[in-house]
Amino acid sequence: MSQEDYYQLLGVSKDASAAEIKKAYKVLAMKHHPDRTKGDPESEKTFKKINTAYKVLSDPDTRARYDQFGHAGVDGQGGMGGFDMGEGGFSDIFGDVFGDIFGGGGQRVRRGRDLQYGMEITLEEAVSGMKKTVKLTKNQPCGSCRSTGAKNGASFTECRTCGGRGEVRAQQGFFTIKQTCPDCRGAGRTIKETCRDCGGRGVVRGSKTLSITIPAGVEDGDRMRLSGEGETAPGGGQAGDLYVDIRVKPHSIFTRDGNNLLCDIPVSFATLTLGGEVQVPTLGGKAALKIPEGTANGKVFRLRGKGIKNLRNPNVGDLLVKLHAEVPVKLDGAQRELLQQFEQSLQQGGRRHSPAHSSWKDKVKGFFDNLA
Repeated sequence: MSQEDYYQLLGVSKDASAAEIKKAYKVLAMKHHPDRTKGDPESEKTFKKINTAYKVLSDPDTRARYDQFGHAGVDGQGGMGGFDMGEGGFSDIFGDVFGDIFGGGGQRVRRGRDLQYGMEITLEEAVSGMKKTVKLTKNQPCGSCRSTGAKNGASFTECRTCGGRGEVRAQQGFFTIKQTCPDCRGAGRTIKETCRDCGGRGVVRGSKTLSITIPAGVEDGDRMRLSGEGETAPGGGQAGDLYVDIRVKPHSIFTRDGNNLLCDIPVSFATLTLGGEVQVPTLGGKAALKIPEGTANGKVFRLRGKGIKNLRNPNVGDLLVKLHAEVPVKLDGAQRELLQQFEQSLQQGGRRHSPAHSSWKDKVKGFFDNLA
């Protein structure tokens, strides 16, 4: 059974901006919200669908995976990983979009800042996968107060604004919106005496060493997300994520094209003419390539299964070898004389030795005859 297109569900085009997607979602969510439709099962079903669609399309990473792989890229069956509505689900996304309507700016418990790290690897490392150790400087939990921001981690009093609940309610028409308490930011308590080491922020600046596993088959431009490895939020809350951007260094021999590898090999004119065998480099070692007699310059040979198996395709690619005739340089007198004799012998043979050149000459002659 085919799944509905998320862009169609929200009524926007595939090149819609983030603002256009958010605007379309607001209109539909207001129309189909259960508080307004009084439990209509069809509207409730539609409300869940548009929430899922917005959850995917409002995030640049999940939207990119959806654009490339469709539903398989965001439902755990393809792409760089599955898609999860996560804890809080529909209510979280609804609060994000509508919080600014009902006062308080949609304030919620703080989330730590996401971090980006550019990692440069070799083609061999991209193909086989490996582990990399990186050192990051970021906000980390304060050990003195156990991230609470309070002296000794225990100097608190109940928040007067929310009565310790960590949230306040706002009534707007048919909506009753729960919001994070603006004073205690959801903690339900306030600090009586702040921690000296972090100044009450609950975080300190420090270094952390991470061992990052790069999966086999990554490509240049791929991005990995390490959940919770970003910065710790001041005053507690969810840590941000770390995004690792992969850059594969140019290789001295191979060029990658999807699952295939491309390789240019210079060979002598004599080898192309008489045939022979050359040793071809592959990522797994050497391979022998037989060159038939009379092989044309620029001929491409395919070595099957000598390419790459990437993250998104279980099939192993091929190695495409392109042969280039190398023109001899810096000939001595004897070599020049031999080459001239050889050329004369070819001319005497005419079309038999050089059919392509002879055919081209005939076309040129006909061209000039028609001009006369």
